Amino acid sequence: MDETQRRISRIARVAARFTSREMREQGVGPAEFDFMHMVRHHPGITQAEVCRRLDLDKGAAARQSARLEAKGYLRKEPDPADRRSQLLFATEKADELKNSRAHLEEAFYDWLLQPLSGGEREQMAKMLEVLHRRSREERKEGFCHVREQMAVGEISAEESL
Repeated sequence: MDETQRRISRIARVAARFTSREMREQGVGPAEFDFMHMVRHHPGITQAEVCRRLDLDKGAAARQSARLEAKGYLRKEPDPADRRSQLLFATEKADELKNSRAHLEEAFYDWLLQPLSGGEREQMAKMLEVLHRRSREERKEGFCHVREQMAVGEISAEESL
């Protein structure tokens, strides 16, 4: 990994630590936030579908769902199509927390960028947009190009032995 890659990873980890620490102080852990995020973006989703999409076991999902409901971030309604199932919806409190996370990230990055001039910030933003667009496209394609490059690298490494 070259120094640019290391620095991007390190900055992202520090930002995530700051955000997670602040979120925990508000009573929500990272796994709960991921659960809430899924429900917010898919109102009326079932717990079984959350399990499938987040790769959670039923017990973990049931515990997270119950905790989030007790904290006032989720509400459940019976599924009219299946009486054994319940539909999950985010509450207004969950929406406020989403805004809070975005605010925390914004505050961290505003602080981080303070030493840069306006021109430097603008140049960095343009470069990061190129990388963001490329990463988003790769994710949509299932990371096939990254995997292909890794496979080629592994083959080359084995051949050099």
